[in-house]
Amino acid sequence: MPLKFIASEVGQGLRRNLSMTLAMIITTAVALAMLGAGVLVVMTASASQAKYDYLNEFRVYVDRSISLEDPDCASECAEIRDQLEATTGVASVEYRNPEETFAEFVELFSSTDPVLVESTSPDALGSRFTLTLDDPTRAESVARDLGAVEGIEIVQGQGELVERVFSVLDGIRNAAFAVAVVQLLATVLLIANMTQIAAFTRRTAVGIMRLVGASRWYTELPFVLEAVLAAVVGALLAVGGLLAAKSVFLDRVLAEAYRANLVERITTGDVLLLAPVLVVAGAAVSALTAWVTLRITVRH
Repeated sequence: MPLKFIASEVGQGLRRNLSMTLAMIITTAVALAMLGAGVLVVMTASASQAKYDYLNEFRVYVDRSISLEDPDCASECAEIRDQLEATTGVASVEYRNPEETFAEFVELFSSTDPVLVESTSPDALGSRFTLTLDDPTRAESVARDLGAVEGIEIVQGQGELVERVFSVLDGIRNAAFAVAVVQLLATVLLIANMTQIAAFTRRTAVGIMRLVGASRWYTELPFVLEAVLAAVVGALLAVGGLLAAKSVFLDRVLAEAYRANLVERITTGDVLLLAPVLVVAGAAVSALTAWVTLRITVRH
């Protein structure tokens, strides 16, 4: 198959329908950029699961009067423990008596704030339960349930921060996928329309080629390549858009989560790793759409 002839036909086809080609490149770029953004967010959330282990806890301090009367958690404290273990979303409960709680406090702050340690009496903290959750995203509902347990003085958790991070990630992902679906549909329609117009414009030349023995694949290939070339250009623009959006938008939105080490940072390498997938996906969808359109609408 003469490559020079095919290249010439593709170039002429793109120039004849320049406005349609540009529209297809833009819509493809937007669709693939949104799809890529959604995939990056999903990848980041999955890679960040290990970071949520230390956030997957609540520290529940028992009322100090109960701590003094029942340091071994044998009676009234044991009832509190039963309620905590029965709370939906709690995977495990660990108890520390007042002595253990104070020893942990001294270990944590003796080097950073010795004055605080010296001014704190051993019975100031009381006993404590450490609750491990089975799902960090349910921290808010667990906190509400803990508020109804009598005999608890303080509940410490980072559920609000976790909820906020997941909310941002989910919002970005859902918005990106929604826009990607709409833009992908628009891209498919544009490809189909562009292919039909190109085939109609060159119907006489194609007919002559078929009369002299050219195969259907030979006459259809230039139209398919036109769509693929436009899609590849759109995919490259999408990759550039993702790199720009990462620096200008996403890094700022997730700056607090990055500083708190809650989520894995989306790097330039992640975007470049995704780039071949977007290019191949764009080319495959364009080629398939153009081929199906020709098979359905062009009879020769």
